[in-house]
Amino acid sequence: MATRNKLQKFAEILQLPNVYENFDPRNPELVGEGGLPVDRKGNWAQGHFGNDNPITLELACGRGEYTVDLAGQYPDRSFIGVDIKGARIWKGAKIAIERKLENAAFLRTRIEIISTFFAPGEVDEIWITFPDPFLKKGKENRRLTAARYLKQYRHILKPGGLVHLKTDSRELYEWTQETFAEQPAVEVLYHDHDIYSKPLPIPELSTETYYEKLHKGLGKTITYTQFRFGPEDVEIIGGKGVPGQELK
Repeated sequence: MATRNKLQKFAEILQLPNVYENFDPRNPELVGEGGLPVDRKGNWAQGHFGNDNPITLELACGRGEYTVDLAGQYPDRSFIGVDIKGARIWKGAKIAIERKLENAAFLRTRIEIISTFFAPGEVDEIWITFPDPFLKKGKENRRLTAARYLKQYRHILKPGGLVHLKTDSRELYEWTQETFAEQPAVEVLYHDHDIYSKPLPIPELSTETYYEKLHKGLGKTITYTQFRFGPEDVEIIGGKGVPGQELK
């Protein structure tokens, strides 16, 4: 039954006007409504949203709680949730349509090739919400604050654009602080290992995802890190760019 439901959601996603998908990470083609090929790189603002409003990405968006909630709070901004799990994106996309949030869209793809689908400087802000911490030894390079991902983020962000990491994984939080301390290209503006033990530094943190509520119920604390990148001539140490292609 669960498999059938997933297949139904995958089929329905192709008919949703606010979802784009990439089925092959070796091929940068996107498909949109009706399964038709579409090119959005460098043209998300006008091509999809029909305006020039700032764009925020929610990476590892899951059900898209941040994408949907922030789209409702900030109608003068555009939000795109990114994840590889189609059944989860289906949920967020359906809610956005039900709430008539035309400033919310979703992209189903692998985050390690995110710069394939956005032009340099096209994105104003990034949220990374409760990503898989990849705690097994040897998996550090798959964490979304590893150097290979940082290179992708800086490539698509406007100069000075903020990146936010919200996670219940103390291990990921501490590893991120240690990693950033050795990254001359990264400037940490704020970090906290327990955001709910004091007044929230920004109102956007009050949005809670499905996993956040679940983990808070288990007694886990929620951490937050806000950072940005320095000048392009300061190198991000380590990591690789997009597999099989140059960042350009």
